[in-house]
Amino acid sequence: MSDLGTADAVLRLLLDGQPRTRAELIERSGLARSTVTGRIEALLADGLVVPSGEAASTGGRPPARFRFNPGARLVLAADVGATHLSVALTDLAGEILHRSTTPLEIAEGPEVVLAAVAEAGHALLREAQRSPDDLAGTGVGLPGPVEHSTGRPNHPPIMPGWDSYDVVGRLSPELPGPVLVDNDVNIMALGEHATTYPDVEHLLFVKVATGIGAGVISGGRLHRGAQGAAGDIGHIQAPGHTELCRCGNTGCLEAVASAAALATRLGVGTSGDIVELVRSGNTAAIAEIRQAGREIGTVLAAAVSLLNPSVIVVGGSLSQAGDSLLAGLREAVYARSLPLATTHLHVVPSRTGRDAALLGAATLVLNQVLQS
Repeated sequence: MSDLGTADAVLRLLLDGQPRTRAELIERSGLARSTVTGRIEALLADGLVVPSGEAASTGGRPPARFRFNPGARLVLAADVGATHLSVALTDLAGEILHRSTTPLEIAEGPEVVLAAVAEAGHALLREAQRSPDDLAGTGVGLPGPVEHSTGRPNHPPIMPGWDSYDVVGRLSPELPGPVLVDNDVNIMALGEHATTYPDVEHLLFVKVATGIGAGVISGGRLHRGAQGAAGDIGHIQAPGHTELCRCGNTGCLEAVASAAALATRLGVGTSGDIVELVRSGNTAAIAEIRQAGREIGTVLAAAVSLLNPSVIVVGGSLSQAGDSLLAGLREAVYARSLPLATTHLHVVPSRTGRDAALLGAATLVLNQVLQS
């Protein structure tokens, strides 16, 4: 199969799944008939486009129609968490076809973790009875800051041994196609936006888990900032707090309102333990998580004033605790932001849930190989 990175106007016109005739593709693309015919033949040969019946005839032979074939290639999506590895194969429409999740500590280091990513990817390909050559690319989400231009982690606080590690160089020899790397919250924002809010121009995705971060969709596109650090709200100082953060500063939102901070105060081990306490009606846990929502909302109010999103989506493991976190967050955001910024603002739980990062990692690849 040819390189999907050479995708052109003909393929892009078919990505919506709508079958079209040569004449429609010529009209919509503005390309010459010979160019469109040549591209259709190439796409048919690659399997990226397949015949889709015939259009109604206006006299003479009915014209053939063509549609995009999302099953022609696969994307490998990897969600590398602090304590887990989830991988999935998707088709070119971003639909998850096969998946696996295993416990894995990010602190084991890049060699161990990335070897597990490659191994899991090949295992899924065998399960799907597909060749590695069918991969269009691989998307990887990491739980720490990533320099977007290189895909290298940059001083990640919970990832010992990962700083400046060449993730792309490690995976590329084993996984055909481009390897794209971003931080986990950015890819969660991509996944939620692509699958649930594709028509929303301005959206914040807030992950509340072991750490706290935000992915920023602005003008319908992921906003990474100059080096990829946009959305790092976990290390904004929470007003009135001086707790020591793992980044070395004091009073960071993450040190106050993350799952790690709440677990310490509640005397439990994980965010899952906190969720279970809340679901069982534990009043101390409910009070803690609601106050965490207020602390996060106070910081988010500044982001609302600066970015004016129309939707704030709350995801991550602590979002599974029900309405307490959202209630506290909404309370602070609406109290501290101007009415103009909040009149049409929706603060909602993630609809993609645990799949947000996998869907976003796939979207990261699809945006490059199909939209370039």
